[in-house]
Amino acid sequence: MTQPNMPPPAPESASLLITRNAPRARNRWLPLLVIVGALLLIGFYVTSDATALAHDHALGALDFLGGAVCHRLTGHSIIIAGRQMPLCARCSGIYLGVLLTFLVTLLAGRERDAALPRLPVLLALLGLVGVMGVDGLNSYSHFLPRAPHLYQPQNWLRLATGLGAGLAMGSIVSPALAQTLWQSPRWQPPLRSLRELGGLALLAGVVGLLALSNQPTLLYVLALASGAGLLAVLSAINSMLLLMGLRREGRYVSWRQALPALTFGLALALLELMAGAWLRLSLFGTLTGLPGLS
Repeated sequence: MTQPNMPPPAPESASLLITRNAPRARNRWLPLLVIVGALLLIGFYVTSDATALAHDHALGALDFLGGAVCHRLTGHSIIIAGRQMPLCARCSGIYLGVLLTFLVTLLAGRERDAALPRLPVLLALLGLVGVMGVDGLNSYSHFLPRAPHLYQPQNWLRLATGLGAGLAMGSIVSPALAQTLWQSPRWQPPLRSLRELGGLALLAGVVGLLALSNQPTLLYVLALASGAGLLAVLSAINSMLLLMGLRREGRYVSWRQALPALTFGLALALLELMAGAWLRLSLFGTLTGLPGLS
């Protein structure tokens, strides 16, 4: 969409979590805290029983969906009490980063901010993607005996670089979705400064440490969260493509009005992932790893 001529916004030095809509934004924390608390209780129950964990339906469903987008190599994955997470360490990081960016944007009341990050922030985000690319190439070079490699790959590096790339992905998709959905978007970026990017990266670091804690309950919740991040970003992209295809961009004033388009995006995301997983099973006969790779 074309950005209208608007006066530049006044510079802001406040934290991403403090906005003009702070009182209303704070009210959004309660549902999130309730959901996280419920998931922690469920996670504690499931992970306290090895049999229940091995046959958990939620993780099983994410194993299937994750197989459409992730190689799911066991050696590249974080393990929950003997059970492999649905996504590898890098993919887990990517979609946790996306979900974190979406949540912080929503909690800060900036979900209608529709401008892309300013150049310094954008360059920093692209740098995070580049770092993941370098680590990914180095990691895969170890599958080729004669290929040069820089250092020994580690799951914590895969997770950390994935988180950085996920922040970049979320910071691009969020304003793009706002442009497509809202009748009156705010033409400023949801991530407005390098300082705010640093705060978001700090939160991502905390998430990364939790993922490396080897605490089964926390890992269970983060496994579900990574799956939610995957569905969230695919749903957003599908919804944008639908609205642009139907020439219905910029028509909504509330989440309730936008719900049908977002629901369609979610349904299509599920179908895409199921089709991808089915194709992988048909070609390779497994959703865990790939033939010749370990």
